[in-house]
Amino acid sequence: MVDVGGKDVTQRRALAGGYIEMQQSTLSLIQQGGHKKGDVLGIARIAAIMATKKTADIIPLCHPLALTHVSVEFEIDGPARRIHCQVSTQTNGQTGVEMEALTGVQAALLTIYDMCKAVDRGMVMGDIRLLEKSGGKSGHWVRD
Repeated sequence: MVDVGGKDVTQRRALAGGYIEMQQSTLSLIQQGGHKKGDVLGIARIAAIMATKKTADIIPLCHPLALTHVSVEFEIDGPARRIHCQVSTQTNGQTGVEMEALTGVQAALLTIYDMCKAVDRGMVMGDIRLLEKSGGKSGHWVRD
């Protein structure tokens, strides 16, 4: 692991995003809340939060962090048959929270896939990326 002991404690934030694309019938099922497994987006939200908190257990050499805030937002894009997910993470610490935000997005999208695979095995996850980060020596960064 990288030694972060000499770094200043600063407020660190990260925002990551991605999407899952599916058949229109699958998207409608999620929107209408008619899925037999329950509230797909509600469960995906919980999965994302849980994953952010367990990132150091999943990613080798990733520092365990005490997160101070996590938020998960979903946006349905009907014409594109996609659900976009954004995860925001925050901590006061000596290293950034980008991996936590990215892990949260992946977990949310994988949960949607898992819950809906019986009706749509052709779903595609994509464009998973860091959108913004702030804090630390490198300062504020925003994707163009």
